[in-house]
Amino acid sequence: MVAIGHGRSVSATAAIEQCRAAVGDMVPHLLLVFCGGKHDGTEIVKALRAAFGEDVPIVGGSAAGVIWRDGLGYSGLEVGLIAFGEGEFLPEVVVNRDLLQGEYAAGLALGQQLRERAAEDAVTLLFYDSVANQSPLRLHPASDLVAGIQSGLAGHRIRLIGGGTLTDMNLSDAWVLDGRSVAKHAAVALVFPPELKDETVILHGCRPVSTFMEITRIEGAEVFELDGRSALGVIEQMLGVTLGNTSSQDLSLIATLGEKQGDPYAPYDENSYVNRLILRANRTTGSITLFEKDFHLGTRVQIMSRDNALMLDSVRSGISKINHAQSGGQPLLAIYIDCAGRASARSGAAVEEARLVADGLSPTIPFLGFYSGVEIAPFNGYSRPLDWTGLLTVLSAR
Repeated sequence: MVAIGHGRSVSATAAIEQCRAAVGDMVPHLLLVFCGGKHDGTEIVKALRAAFGEDVPIVGGSAAGVIWRDGLGYSGLEVGLIAFGEGEFLPEVVVNRDLLQGEYAAGLALGQQLRERAAEDAVTLLFYDSVANQSPLRLHPASDLVAGIQSGLAGHRIRLIGGGTLTDMNLSDAWVLDGRSVAKHAAVALVFPPELKDETVILHGCRPVSTFMEITRIEGAEVFELDGRSALGVIEQMLGVTLGNTSSQDLSLIATLGEKQGDPYAPYDENSYVNRLILRANRTTGSITLFEKDFHLGTRVQIMSRDNALMLDSVRSGISKINHAQSGGQPLLAIYIDCAGRASARSGAAVEEARLVADGLSPTIPFLGFYSGVEIAPFNGYSRPLDWTGLLTVLSAR
């Protein structure tokens, strides 16, 4: 039903030829493709058409890196693809290209389409381009997109799983493949038939280093005050660092803001937290800007320290859980959507945690992953955008 291909070359044609050789003689009915940002998307599509035929739908997008069974890379030259053959598990493609007109409205329209075309609890993979504008940098907030989708679904339940695409780890740009061509400001969903189910684990790696604090001033994604004090000042004090006048990603490498779900006084459990990466800091205003804007006035948060040892422990635990869940089942495919910040080049970890995922997952399951900007996963019965997580999904027959 599926075959995995990957390649790496400065030439789009050569990289796709490597993928074609890995796929073998399969005639794909759909391609899910993730492509390093040093490749031109149009050239990749042209090479895919030459290798696999003019009529096959091509979905996916740019990636900060690609992860496969026996390797990974984030040089920008990697390409990975999943070829879906003919069969009962072939997904339907649903597209919206209106993110620039408003993420919530685009999500609403997409959710209305999904309500009509997705069965109850259908597994739905969603990919969208993370970068709305390069200078000044503005992201397409996944929180607005997902909130719109949920409104459009109007109570109709689906298993929404996905991620935001990037061309590199510096948030330089992003694009998606919408079935036909390269698109900006677009979201593409793959709706799987009800005969397919998912087993999904969320891999974390942050621990709280502060007490609960209340957001006392916030505008969109920009947090100005925590407990009535400068948000940047509070974080610097708690972490014992001085960042200077910076709008860079210094803070995003060491800390997040986390909102604990459920009982705030329950023992620490990494799975209870929704964490938000810090996009930039502003010395003049004393503010920090988060990747998402779903925290609000009065939200109780904690400063979370990124912990590489905890990240690796979380991977080992999650892999053990998902392998156990698959014993005796009929797994079709495993997809790993991994926050780009978890790569060793960004996290400083001595071990690539994505390698632990690929090595630990049952070798009988076809596997491909990519480095993302945001991960979207079912969380407490409601799909939410997550930051600095690894999202491992195994699709199998019910």
